[in-house]
Amino acid sequence: MARLSSAQDYKSLLDKYDTWLFDCDGVLWQGDRLVDGVPEALNLLRTHKKRILFVTNNATKSRKSYKKKFDQLGLEAQVDEVFGSAYASAVYLSTVMKMPKHKKVYVVGMKGLEEELEEEGIQHLGGTDPADNTLAEFHLKDFQPDPDVGAVLCGLDTSVNYTKLSKAFTYLRRPGVVFLATNIDSTYPSADGLLPGAGAISAPLACALGREPLSIGKPAETMMDCIKAKHQFDPTRAIMVGDRLNTDIEFGNRGGLSTLLVLTGITHESEVVGPHASTTVPTYFTNSIGDLRAAIS
Repeated sequence: MARLSSAQDYKSLLDKYDTWLFDCDGVLWQGDRLVDGVPEALNLLRTHKKRILFVTNNATKSRKSYKKKFDQLGLEAQVDEVFGSAYASAVYLSTVMKMPKHKKVYVVGMKGLEEELEEEGIQHLGGTDPADNTLAEFHLKDFQPDPDVGAVLCGLDTSVNYTKLSKAFTYLRRPGVVFLATNIDSTYPSADGLLPGAGAISAPLACALGREPLSIGKPAETMMDCIKAKHQFDPTRAIMVGDRLNTDIEFGNRGGLSTLLVLTGITHESEVVGPHASTTVPTYFTNSIGDLRAAIS
């Protein structure tokens, strides 16, 4: 593991890697605020003809919605450069599980997740349905489960409630219904600080059921397989940039990529060096991806 600090360090990085995979929250932005120097750093990579991919566990937005966010923040990005856990989950259901067209997914999640399911031709219920977004007391005797539900998919849901959890739990107790999570991140970095992540949404169900969901997003290899199916690249010439050791860096390490940890999000330097350092070790670490500007000459 090497700490990057000099202009030569960053120039060497530019020479060494052709494909750059970026996490978004905590790396490129914090909430709706860009991390200082990000536009210049990304422009530097594009000027040097580097391939750029954005790989995020945030399932609240579809790829098209992410494109709009990039546009609003003044960052260049194409829809096919964005790989979110919502998209990967939809692809998993349609191509890996090969869910029959008449089957449906019960969603504990938000609009972006529903949009990606629709793009893959997958029927869904729950999610943003007003009938499920209620604080009214839930009574099982009033619930008529849909017999065609074949999976429950959990993502970050800022309107999660007892009704959604109860319906999801009821479906998951039925034989053959698959328990999926877009990701199991414990926390989510907002502009104003940490909030509970998608893992905190599926955790009550895992507790009630006594079993864990299959997680699609980082660090699962499912996400890497999805990326490699769309973009061919040499892993030895690729680098994953992230702010979280147990997702971003572990994801890159498992995929055979080099990894660069930035300290603008979840992970603190004390978790990388010192007596209490994590067993997940990045290839490099630096304060911010904005530091890459030092390579501009």
